Amino acid sequence: MNGATRVLLVDDQELVRAGVRALLERDGDIEVVAEAGDGRGALVEIDRFRPEVVLLDLQMPVMDGLGVLRELERRRVDTSGRRHVDTRVVVLTTFGEDDNVFSALRLGAAGFLLKDAGPRELREAVRTVAAGEGLLSPGVTRRVIERLAGTGPPPGAGERLDGLTPREREVLGLVGRGLTNQEIGAELHLSPATARTHVGRLLAKLGVRDRVGLVVLAYETGLVRAGGNR
Repeated sequence: MNGATRVLLVDDQELVRAGVRALLERDGDIEVVAEAGDGRGALVEIDRFRPEVVLLDLQMPVMDGLGVLRELERRRVDTSGRRHVDTRVVVLTTFGEDDNVFSALRLGAAGFLLKDAGPRELREAVRTVAAGEGLLSPGVTRRVIERLAGTGPPPGAGERLDGLTPREREVLGLVGRGLTNQEIGAELHLSPATARTHVGRLLAKLGVRDRVGLVVLAYETGLVRAGGNR
């Protein structure tokens, strides 16, 4: 599968991994290069294969999914380290793990997917994240963020917006409400390309990987509040 998106599956249930592998590789443009049954094994396989996307379970023995994300974030920040890795992670979850999912988003996960997602949704999730986009599952991601936004922002969260222009704050608020580039352009009377440029500048200025990170930041700083009202 030359040119296929390279994926690592991380779940402590072998049967789950086998099923997900079969679904992912059906169309030929996604290749599962390795599997792991715990977090430490996942880090070994990430170093070995450098996958573009990791599908990561949170509840695992030895090292859980949050531990994997913390280590990947440490490597991303410490760019001087020879083992630096910049891989994108989709968390596999259930509705009962809201607190852990929100922690995963704060630690840089590109999004999350319910374990009972359909085959097409699973493959599209991998393609979306591999293309550099965040995986904002309507209703599910929003439900998690809105529910936990009331826990209060981390220290210094508001200061991260100090360097933004008024227009950039507007755009960040609209991203936080879940609008696409086209919808942001319509709201602010801009072309979709200009809206995309503003989003790109926000990612660079705020040191955030993708739109999921921007949504989390918009809630953490109070720019967007539960219910979607600014």
